[in-house]
Amino acid sequence: MTARVLVVDDIIANVRLLEAKLAAEYFDVVTAMNGLDALDMVQRTKPDIILLDVMMPGIDGIEVCTRLKANPATQHIPIIMVTALDQPEDRLRGLKAGADDFLTKPVNDISLFCRVKSLVRLKMLTDELRGRAETGGSIGLMLRAEGQQQSREGNVLLVDTKQTSVERIQAALAGYHKITVAEDPQKAVEVAAAGVSPFELVIISLGADGYDGLRLVSQFRSYEATRQTPILVVVDPAEQQQLLRALDMGVNDYLMRPVDRQELLARVNTQVKRWRYTEQLRSNVKASIEMAITDPLTGLYNRRYLETHLSHLMDSYVNRGKILSSLAIDVDFFKAINDTHGHDAGDQVLRELAQRIKQATRSVDLCCRTGGEEFVLVLPGTDLPSAMMIGERMRKLIATRSFSIGGGKAIPVTVSIGVSSLDGVEDTPAKLLKRADEALYAAKREGRNRVEMAAA
Repeated sequence: MTARVLVVDDIIANVRLLEAKLAAEYFDVVTAMNGLDALDMVQRTKPDIILLDVMMPGIDGIEVCTRLKANPATQHIPIIMVTALDQPEDRLRGLKAGADDFLTKPVNDISLFCRVKSLVRLKMLTDELRGRAETGGSIGLMLRAEGQQQSREGNVLLVDTKQTSVERIQAALAGYHKITVAEDPQKAVEVAAAGVSPFELVIISLGADGYDGLRLVSQFRSYEATRQTPILVVVDPAEQQQLLRALDMGVNDYLMRPVDRQELLARVNTQVKRWRYTEQLRSNVKASIEMAITDPLTGLYNRRYLETHLSHLMDSYVNRGKILSSLAIDVDFFKAINDTHGHDAGDQVLRELAQRIKQATRSVDLCCRTGGEEFVLVLPGTDLPSAMMIGERMRKLIATRSFSIGGGKAIPVTVSIGVSSLDGVEDTPAKLLKRADEALYAAKREGRNRVEMAAA
């Protein structure tokens, strides 16, 4: 894995030791010796992750972390605070400042690489999603929505068979998060995988009796609905090897027993916040994609999607010797509707027409509005005679029932339809649509409110 790591420590020996270890694993390492230099280095080098010592002269690590997490341009860079074993209060201060994880001195090599690699993977995913969201213009909406979401309690699944442990965790999180306790670990996986009530965090007691904690982690990571759900494991100090295995399997965070209540709450808050942020990014990316390929007035696919999808569809059908047909639909005298009743009435007609078209087609059919009052349907597995029958049925469905235009008014609407089908291996999407358009013009010339097929 290649990534840029910023190491910040005021003791040169600590810096050189971490630099050597990370460079041996092919990380690109940059360094800073104090808080001010670290803030400057972040702006200049754009690191993927920061290893930040807590105790430094001048601006300490907590203040550096607070400033970076308060800046929208740097708040998504993972920060691992490096603390001494006898400084538990620094961990709590760091968590409140927004730190993503901790390492204690002397730094264990395996823990170092596991935590760094895990957070770098998360950073790369977040960068990709943020890039797509920014391209779609939705990053501002996402940032505002993120702030609004933090007041909601999290939906947390707790898997633990020890009643005393369950009670302590419930007491620590009471009033902040909704806790669902899984009495049957296997049932918990099935419920979470069903996705009916998505969990924002799963807490697993790794060494509890009655189940294999690592196998449970593996199952959560294997289902689509829970693959990205954060997992926090609670482990005994003697379970170091199990912990490393769990981290390597994709566990997001861990707590050592005895569990500190404040640290538990802070870590749960951090994981839930990160999950909501990532989900909001995914949602915005999905919405941006949908906006790019759908017509905002009717909800049907637009011309861009038609041109892209039809090309792939035709290649597939031609190669397998299958048939496909296309319908070009145009509203008769649509300009007169706009001129007589107004553009709002015209929009209402187009929306209702789109609904009727959807009702008359199959889920595999491609329904598009290509512009103005023009629509195109692509009917996979449909030959020309069948497409003519579908076109006639659709014409009657539109012509026999008036269209509401608001204010208790309704007007008659008719359409003209042109039909074409695949014409051998040399056919192209442009030729197929052109033949349907020519048949549509023929229907217009013959008096409208009719269906015509493309000339052979």
